[in-house]
Amino acid sequence: MRILFYSISYSPENAGSGRYNGELTEWLAARGHQVDVITAHPYYPEWRVHESYRGKGWCTERRGNLTVYRSPLYVPREVTGRSRILHELSFAATSLVHGVRCLFRKYDVVIGMCPPLLAGAFPYLFGRFRGVPFLFHVQDLQVDAARQLGMIRNQRLLNALDGVEKFLLQKADAVSSISEGMKRNILAKGVRPERYFMLPNWADTDFIRPLPPDESLRTELGIAPHEKVVLYSGNMGEKQGLEVILDAAALLTDVPNLRILLCGEGAARRRLVADAQSRGLHNVLFSPIRPYEQLPKVLATGDVHLVILKKSTSDLVMPSKLVSTLAAGGAAIVSAEPGTTLREVVENNDFGWAIEPESPAALAEAIREAVLSERLPTLRKNARLYAENCLSRTAILSKAEVFLHQLARKEPLVQNNSEKVTIS
Repeated sequence: MRILFYSISYSPENAGSGRYNGELTEWLAARGHQVDVITAHPYYPEWRVHESYRGKGWCTERRGNLTVYRSPLYVPREVTGRSRILHELSFAATSLVHGVRCLFRKYDVVIGMCPPLLAGAFPYLFGRFRGVPFLFHVQDLQVDAARQLGMIRNQRLLNALDGVEKFLLQKADAVSSISEGMKRNILAKGVRPERYFMLPNWADTDFIRPLPPDESLRTELGIAPHEKVVLYSGNMGEKQGLEVILDAAALLTDVPNLRILLCGEGAARRRLVADAQSRGLHNVLFSPIRPYEQLPKVLATGDVHLVILKKSTSDLVMPSKLVSTLAAGGAAIVSAEPGTTLREVVENNDFGWAIEPESPAALAEAIREAVLSERLPTLRKNARLYAENCLSRTAILSKAEVFLHQLARKEPLVQNNSEKVTIS
């Protein structure tokens, strides 16, 4: 196949959807498909264009069957609802330089990756203009999340974005997302079940695997062998609600030998660091994001892992950090409301604790229990087994390849919806 892939996020970003987009296209190219990618210069989760890409403008990277077309974009220093809209509009405008060139090439499938929502506009228009099937893949339900988090309060704007979202979802030849909860929300927006495909995020279980403590970052970070580490590793954005970690840390100052480590970057990081310092939380430690090659070492640093979300987003997004945590054999404390996909996964597979979101008391209680639990070895074993059995990259991407073949040939779509893959 010849595949056109359109996304604002892409490798070498190693947080959020950028890493998955890179792995997907590289895997397809290695399978012999010609893959063209229209994307931006990497900037996430630091919200700064990576130093090696600054000032490059429009550029092209070629690796075998994979060609990556990069465009400049506006990256705000302060991420707000308004600045984020301008950020996304800037990519929609600058990426047209490469998009127009691709209009004169033959493709079998065009894929748009959301968020941002506008990443579906060009693939939709391209598909209609060239008669190419359009797959709209949804990693986050961005409009719903923005509404629930209060990032956008203008009701007219929200109504307009709702209209754009429903239009793209209903006009796409196929729609995919990463969890059962997101599937329910997408079908409620008017997508017919026969046009939906489950494409959960995956884990490279050969690369991300359990490591002993002496191969972790403990020595580098000055953490003693006898100390217990509660680790949050990933994006520090608004939808996570990481303030609850600091509030819980304030309730845990009496626990000896406890370190709460936050490793990553994001729009909320600076504020979190300042807050922890002003409150004198000596049991909290921050570390910058590490290269993807060090991810197994980062994850091996934690005795217990945190997967934190706000109440309003429990079924609108699916934290990709949980995939890596499970692959590394990590026991997790997960905040998710009852009845959500995330909560069901934790409770049904026994690899950690599910707690009420946005509750410092519940989080502090779970941490107290977890760091002293005699069941940690069992929970870690369950986590790794689940990753091996349900999150295999080869198994998931092989099904995606079959689905893309069906879409390209305009054959009846054979769904994988009966297979309840409930985690991403």
